[in-house]
Amino acid sequence: MARAILHSDEISCDGCVRSIRAELSEMEGVQSVAGDPDKQEVTVEFAAPATLEALKAAMDDIGYPVDATR
Repeated sequence: MARAILHSDEISCDGCVRSIRAELSEMEGVQSVAGDPDKQEVTVEFAAPATLEALKAAMDDIGYPVDATR
């Protein structure tokens, strides 16, 4: 199982984390999603067929683009 910490400057509250959790949890292979709005990040544990690229694309689709510079 892989683990990714994804940062987005658009994460500002628990509602943002809930939205991201709801979206990513629907993806096949995603085991868990936890977030910290203060750090503007979510931690995702996943396995195939989920991929890091697919997680980033899903976050972008719902308005939380991943910040690659962090």
